[in-house]
Amino acid sequence: MVTKTSAESLKSLFAGTAPFALIDVREAGEYNSTHIPGSSFIPRRRLELQIPTAVPFKGALVVVCDDDGRRAQAAAATLEDLGYTNVSVLDGGINIWTTLDLPTEWGTNVPSKDYGEKMEVVHHVPEIDAPELQKRIDRGDKLVILDTRTPEEYQRFAIPGGRSMPGGELAYRITDVIKDLEPDTTVVINCAGRTRSIVGTRVLQRMGVDAIGLKNGTSGWVLAGFQVERGADRVELPEVSAEGRAAAERYAEKLASEDGVRYLDIPGLKAAMDKRSQETVYLVDIRTKEEYQKGHIPGFQWFPGGQCVQRSDDVAVVKNATIIFACDGKARATHTAAWYRQFGIKEVFVVDGGTTAWSESGEELESGLKAETPEGLAQAKAKVNTISAQELNTARPAAVFFVDSSQEFAQGHVPGSDWISRGWLEFQVESFAPSKDDSVAVTCADGQMAPLAGATLRDMGYQDVSVLEGGIAAWTKAGLPLEKGLTGVMTPPNDVVILGVDRSPAEMMNYLRWETALGEKYAAD
Repeated sequence: MVTKTSAESLKSLFAGTAPFALIDVREAGEYNSTHIPGSSFIPRRRLELQIPTAVPFKGALVVVCDDDGRRAQAAAATLEDLGYTNVSVLDGGINIWTTLDLPTEWGTNVPSKDYGEKMEVVHHVPEIDAPELQKRIDRGDKLVILDTRTPEEYQRFAIPGGRSMPGGELAYRITDVIKDLEPDTTVVINCAGRTRSIVGTRVLQRMGVDAIGLKNGTSGWVLAGFQVERGADRVELPEVSAEGRAAAERYAEKLASEDGVRYLDIPGLKAAMDKRSQETVYLVDIRTKEEYQKGHIPGFQWFPGGQCVQRSDDVAVVKNATIIFACDGKARATHTAAWYRQFGIKEVFVVDGGTTAWSESGEELESGLKAETPEGLAQAKAKVNTISAQELNTARPAAVFFVDSSQEFAQGHVPGSDWISRGWLEFQVESFAPSKDDSVAVTCADGQMAPLAGATLRDMGYQDVSVLEGGIAAWTKAGLPLEKGLTGVMTPPNDVVILGVDRSPAEMMNYLRWETALGEKYAAD
């Protein structure tokens, strides 16, 4: 049974050592504008998709919050339907939390950004601004520009001439990047804004490798009037030599000693894995996607090391839980674990020898990448009628809804559709379909969210509910016409936060000033 947690009780949970999760189920724009420090963001419309990984132990205490409690109550009911047994709602939501003068913050992935700014202030991480970098490029200086974001982010936009080097791979591969460079070559680290370039430069600084970070990343580059490169294909990572691996392992030993990283042998790992039925234990493989797909320890999720740092609040959703990292040895996993120790997370471990040790102990590795499927999807599909794109095109239902993000709705939807974020479905549907006898069709981008929304409508009493099989992807494949743009949307959506150079110049400036301001308290210290 869903209970209520008072603001004061939640404050006590944060001060204690008991495991719990605080999950904010509002839309992305609401969360970005203000949220409770320490909360993790999982929008209600994606709860069934993300919660199995975010909170793997269904007996964990999960406190759900929103603004006033309505969506949190609905989300809590969903969690109970999925088998979670210790679910609570923040009484009065963030509205009451704020009324009591308890702290809030704005932004996304704040723990990592705060950490990055601390690194810059405390350790004087060297940097170069965009005009100076462009000047060096123009005069032909010897440079290697390493982009520490994900390969997908890099390919969307990058500093011209830069190459992809995800942050979790940086220390592991830097020796092989620079070994053939001329001595006067400058290594420049960049990301979209500040955090990953600061953290990456600090990694190399701590490793004894000279490097400078690009101040304000691609955002600073664009604000300075320079063009980004789109569709860059320099994503292949250098092979790791024996020399490079040895350097990475020496660095790992230094980190383990200085930051307090602990190791588990294979029997110790198995003992920790056995505890998953009684407590939250996160198992995270931080290698590249290709390595993970080729073979990983069963039960380990894939989350590349650099993103583990950038999105630590998405990885360690349950506070005070155990986190175990693995790679193919121990270097990369130690690099990531050391960051988590610096964040102040206590129960952090590394599998000594990683997948190699697992195989050598006689255990089998698992291959492939698990498909992301919402929990409860099969049960939801059993409640609704599934129709093809051609059938929907001729059916002419009284109302057609699109329940994924406004951004996906704008990219293309069934002509005449109305957009309702699934997080608001129960509270808004009657404005579009006032009679529960109306025929209703539900659509989404790929066919995963619509059945869940359709099942909700059936539970609300709507009798004639159909779901588009395969979503808009199937509609498009059938060659049927699409309507584009935010047609019929009367108020600005707040479910999507624009990132990177896709922001307006004013938004980029505001964001960069916010990041920089996070470090001011460390300068005062």
